Amino acid sequence: MAVPEGDRRRARPPRSAVREPARARVSRRKLLRVASVACGIQFGWALQLSLLTPYVQELGIPHAWASVIWLCGPLSGFLVQPLVGHMSDRCTSRFGRRRPFIVAGAGLIIVSVLIIGHSADIGWLLGDRADRSRVRAIAVFVVGFWLLDVANNMTQGPCRALLADLTGKDHRRNRVANAYFSLFMAVGNVLGFATGSYSDWYKIFSFTVTSACDPDCANLKSAFLLHVAFIAITTYISILAADELPLNHEFSHLSEEIPEQSSHAQEAFLWELFATFRYLSRPIWIILLVTALTWMGWFPFLLFDTDWMGREIYGGEPNEGQNYSRGVRMGAFGLMLNSVVLGLTSLLMEKLCRKLGTGVVWGISNILMSLCFVSMLIITHIANNAREAGDNQSPDGVVAAALVVFAILGFPLAITYSIPYALISSHIESLGLGQGLSMGVLNLAIVIPQV
Repeated sequence: MAVPEGDRRRARPPRSAVREPARARVSRRKLLRVASVACGIQFGWALQLSLLTPYVQELGIPHAWASVIWLCGPLSGFLVQPLVGHMSDRCTSRFGRRRPFIVAGAGLIIVSVLIIGHSADIGWLLGDRADRSRVRAIAVFVVGFWLLDVANNMTQGPCRALLADLTGKDHRRNRVANAYFSLFMAVGNVLGFATGSYSDWYKIFSFTVTSACDPDCANLKSAFLLHVAFIAITTYISILAADELPLNHEFSHLSEEIPEQSSHAQEAFLWELFATFRYLSRPIWIILLVTALTWMGWFPFLLFDTDWMGREIYGGEPNEGQNYSRGVRMGAFGLMLNSVVLGLTSLLMEKLCRKLGTGVVWGISNILMSLCFVSMLIITHIANNAREAGDNQSPDGVVAAALVVFAILGFPLAITYSIPYALISSHIESLGLGQGLSMGVLNLAIVIPQV
C-alpha cells in the first residue's frame, strides 16, 4: 500500500538544522594534531582519578560521600555534553563550530583546577584552621570539582565531533581518527599518572607549601599547575591544526523534514535529543546498550582504583600511617602501565578491526574486562587473608598481580575509548544528525548507568 507523501515526510527522522559544507580529505598528520588536545584533557583526568579521591578524604570528607561528589561527572555529562554538541552543530562563528567550545572548555578547565589546587588555601583565608573541620575548604573543593567535570564534558564532545567532521563519510578514516584520540588519551594518562605517582613536586615548586597546605596537598597543587600549562599547549596545537570552515547562513536550512509537531520549537534541544530515539535502528540500540553495560563496570574502577590499592592491597586508611599513601602511589603507577597498554592498543586497533572485525574486537575486549574485574575480587580476598595471618604488608606477589591486572585493562579501555564512537558516528549518520548531537546521544548511554 502506497504511503502518502506527507506521511513519508513525517516518518523521516529529524535532521540537524545545518548542512555541513563539503571539504577535501584531511591528512592523517592533521588528524593527529587535532586529536592532540585529548592528551591535555586526559592528563587532567589522570590526576583527577589518581589523586582526588584520596584528597577528598584527607580533607575530611567521609569515604561514602566521595562517590556522591563524583556523581557530578555523569550528571553534567547527561546535560552538558549533549547540549554543547547541539549548540556546536548550529554555531556560525567565524572561528568554526567546534573550536570556540573547545577553547572555552579548556579555559574553564584551567580555572577549575586552580580552584581545586588552592581549595585548602582559600578555606584557610575564609577561616578554616587545622584543629577544626575544614568545611570551607571542602565547599571550595566541591565547587571546583563540579566545574572541572562540566569543563571536561564541555570540551570532549566537540573534540570528537570535530574529528568526525574532518573525516566525513570515510568510516575507516573515522576509526583512525578515534584511534588517534585514544592514543593521545593514553599519552595523557601516562604523563598524568606518572605525575600523580611522584611525591616530591612540592620540593620543586616550594611556594606551594603553605600554612594550610601540607606537602601532600602541595604535591596535588603542583601537579595541577603542570596541568594548566599542558592543557594550554595542547589546545593551542589542536585548534591551529583544525582549519574549520565556518557555517555561513548559505549552508543553513530549516529542515522541511522535521515532524510538524516540532515546528513551533525547532530550537528546543531536549525535544530534539529525545525525539531522536524513536528513529534509532536496532544496531544503534545495541551499540548504546553495550556501551551502557560496559560503563557500569568501568566507572567504579576508574573512581576507586588507587583507593582500592591503598585500602585493600596495602591495608591502609587515609591520614593513618604511610600504607595508604604508598598504595595510592602504587595505584597511580599501575594506571600508568594501564595507559602504556592503552596506547599500544590504539596503534594496533585499525589492523585488529580489519582482521577480526570491529564487533569481534569490541566483544573480546568486554569479556577480558569482565575477567579482570573478577580477578580483582580474588586478589582482594588473598590480600585480606594475608593480613589476617599477621602479615601487615601484602606479599609482593599480590601487589604484582594487581599491577598486572591494571596493565591488562588497558586493552579493553582503549577499545572503549574509540570503537563505540566510531560505530555510532557511522550508524547515526543516516539520520541526518550533526556529529555534536550524535556524540551527545552516545554520552547518554555512558552517563545514565553511572548515575
